[in-house]
Amino acid sequence: MVTSKAIYGRVSMLEKIRPFGAKTDHLFIGTVRFQYFTVVWNPETRQLDTIQSFVDVAERHMQNSQSRDGCLIDPTGKIMVMELFQGILNVVKVIKPRKGTQDYLTPPEQVRITELRVKACTFLYTEDKRPKLAILYDAGKVHPDLRLVTYRVVDEKGGVLAFDPTRDRENELSGLDVGASHLIPVSKGEIEHKRYIVRNATTAKAQLGGVIVVGETTMIYLDDESKAVVECTLEEANIWVAWEKYDDLHYLLADRYARLYLMTIEVDGAVVIGLDVKLIGKTTKATVMKHMGDGVVFIASHEGDSQVVRLDIESEEPRLQILQTMANVAPILDFTVMDLGGRDGGSHSSEYSSGEARIVTGSGGWSEGSLRSVRSGVGLEDIGILPDMKDVQGLFALRSDGEYIDTLIISLSIETRVFKFDSEGGIEEIENFRGFQMDAHTLLAANLPNDLILQVTTKGAMLLSSRGPVSRWTTPVEFPLVTAASASDTHLLISANGVVLASLNLRDNLKVVARQDLSDDQVACIHVPGHMPNIAVVGFWKSGSISILNLTNLQIIHTEDLRRMDNASIPRNIALTQVLPAESSGPTLFVAMEDGIVLSFNVDQETMSLFGRKSIVLGTQQARFEVLPRKDGLYNVFATCEHPSLIYGSEGRIVYSAVTAENAVQICSFDSIAYPDSIIVATADNGLKISQIDTERRTHVTTLPLGETVRRIAYSANERAFGIGCMKLELEEGQEIVVSSFKLVEEVMFGEIGKPFIFDSSRGELIECVMRAELHTTYGDEPVERFLVGTSYLEEDDNRSTDRRKGRIIVFGVDNTRSPYEIMSHELKGACRCLAMMDGKIVAALVKTVVVYRYEETTENSAHFSKLATYRTSTNPISMDINGSIIAIGDMMKYVYPLL
Repeated sequence: MVTSKAIYGRVSMLEKIRPFGAKTDHLFIGTVRFQYFTVVWNPETRQLDTIQSFVDVAERHMQNSQSRDGCLIDPTGKIMVMELFQGILNVVKVIKPRKGTQDYLTPPEQVRITELRVKACTFLYTEDKRPKLAILYDAGKVHPDLRLVTYRVVDEKGGVLAFDPTRDRENELSGLDVGASHLIPVSKGEIEHKRYIVRNATTAKAQLGGVIVVGETTMIYLDDESKAVVECTLEEANIWVAWEKYDDLHYLLADRYARLYLMTIEVDGAVVIGLDVKLIGKTTKATVMKHMGDGVVFIASHEGDSQVVRLDIESEEPRLQILQTMANVAPILDFTVMDLGGRDGGSHSSEYSSGEARIVTGSGGWSEGSLRSVRSGVGLEDIGILPDMKDVQGLFALRSDGEYIDTLIISLSIETRVFKFDSEGGIEEIENFRGFQMDAHTLLAANLPNDLILQVTTKGAMLLSSRGPVSRWTTPVEFPLVTAASASDTHLLISANGVVLASLNLRDNLKVVARQDLSDDQVACIHVPGHMPNIAVVGFWKSGSISILNLTNLQIIHTEDLRRMDNASIPRNIALTQVLPAESSGPTLFVAMEDGIVLSFNVDQETMSLFGRKSIVLGTQQARFEVLPRKDGLYNVFATCEHPSLIYGSEGRIVYSAVTAENAVQICSFDSIAYPDSIIVATADNGLKISQIDTERRTHVTTLPLGETVRRIAYSANERAFGIGCMKLELEEGQEIVVSSFKLVEEVMFGEIGKPFIFDSSRGELIECVMRAELHTTYGDEPVERFLVGTSYLEEDDNRSTDRRKGRIIVFGVDNTRSPYEIMSHELKGACRCLAMMDGKIVAALVKTVVVYRYEETTENSAHFSKLATYRTSTNPISMDINGSIIAIGDMMKYVYPLL
């Protein structure tokens, strides 16, 4: 994005204008409140400057046009026509500005037309300087009667004509396709078409010009000068939503089902003989398309992500390649807030604090429908790449000499590789580095005082100086495998085979100062903080607890049981560091549990006791912590998992921010001369990136494409899933069929779980609302969690022979396979628009009625409703909220009804 500007209004039209004497285009902008202005790009300030603005105050009470507000610029750039109301055209002239003013647009001049129900209109290419307008309109009173007419806009003297059909109408074409929706003007002039479709082998010239009427079943080409008509019947009916010119003989068409077509004008010599329409491929559903040259097309979508594609129409079969996809969360039909904190029974500091909650939206429509997780966070700016680095198990940044990082240790499964960075950013792989063991997996590498470097492998540990190894330590014969290691400047803590803990003195040539054999448990993870001397934290498999140990004797100072709520999860990673300022808070201990929950504790530095337990869900599997130093003496913690997060202190509290590093598996801090304040990121797609953390807050979006409209969402923390009501549009034998379904989506990985419940499509039942509720039963003491779905459908009334809107309330449970199953269905006399709970009772807002029900569940597969109270509203309720015993109803007339 080059720039953005806030507009005080809802933009309804955009067009480019080239005023007299201007070297660049100006942008004409109109809003729904009939305010108009033009802007131009200022290359010096790199901003948009307003040139002219005006407000159209006439005809405010006219009926709006059937299509959206339209704005057309004629090919000569002298006339602009705006269609805002039925039977009215606003004509604006582009003139040469007078001295002392910049205004080059005349006030709108309104002209009445007899064509009221206009479907589309466009300027045609003409040989003279008199613009001509083509209008597609419906002249039928009962049944559709689509017609095409053309008018001259101005007379010979430049005056605006009256659009009188008896005098000014030049052409009229009737009996058009009832599904005709767009008009495509064809460029005027002779076109050489040897490289296009030809019936002869010689180069020919075609005299083009006129308009193409785009219909559902038929395409019609009208030569406005010769009045010749060429008709083309499509192989199958289609609903077109957008078009764009590719070149003089090729045009792009996009349909309702997110397909892109190429329409070619077939010519034989100088005569147009037909139109050919071919499918190119599948894209996003287009709202607007723009050809940017060289076969690159921008497809802007209102119902899905926008795309940039490259087309190849020279080959026998046209092909497309998607170059870029730009996320679009709109339109949002429903959303819910998923709180990630306090999952294991622990508290969290503030409700919906940054990073501890995400907004989950039902976005897009039909084939572009999706479920999206929106979370606040920070971004990573990539400044360097090291490709083809497979199976990275660890990253360590070292100083070979001097105060800056210049060496990167990359630990692989069976080897270790070393890369040296120079001050200019150059990278060189070296085969020998201070006696490093290159043919083993490195568990830990770190700088120590006195220019020493520590390397820990699966077989032991080494202290290395600039001249080579200084001392070694190898594992005991009976426990030969090092499974975990962590170190400070003074001590190294090693776990051998998970059953032996050994504390080594780094200042005394790796001398073992304490050893502890575990008989009843095994070590799951260890951590030695760098800023707290003689302290280590160890996590255990069997007990699911952590212990704070004294490194001089491995005696336990404090033990904390981490399991709550029958949770058998295990601690898998630990970080103890100073995230908040020391004057306001002590160190913070972070524990990554096996099930994706991250626990945090405040640490009392005197007694080393833990308090203030909090929890947050970052994924479905354990996170891996990396402590990153800050220049203010504090530290950040980078957590790599399904949803990578940066944990840092801000305004006296700990913030979990999403990070744009979805594929990250390993990271390390890398503050070198060429890459200051950077980090190295190893990704799952076998690459290494040198990145910098951008502190600017950004919005991070995770998308689950569903290919159907997500109309309603309800969140269940107990099931750790979203219940979503969806609508899918299917095309069967030329007939559109809407199929509704209710399904579950997993909360973290964003994947569908179980089997969806499919509604009967024969009566077009639609999901109107979804709610999660805890309901009481007659067979148990504890309430059970259920999903309630309100629907609507059309049912024919035999007495009145008319269609009436009815509905149902359906109660769903979740079985052992995590699939929704129907417990009961309650028929209603109207559509169920909203559902809510009030003191254990179900409140349903129906069409013109609010009903309170008592729910009675007798078994896990049977239940029934009892009506307790009703209230008849004046119009259709669309929203409902409950506070205590007060029910607030918002209806379609923008009224609010408080009910007691």
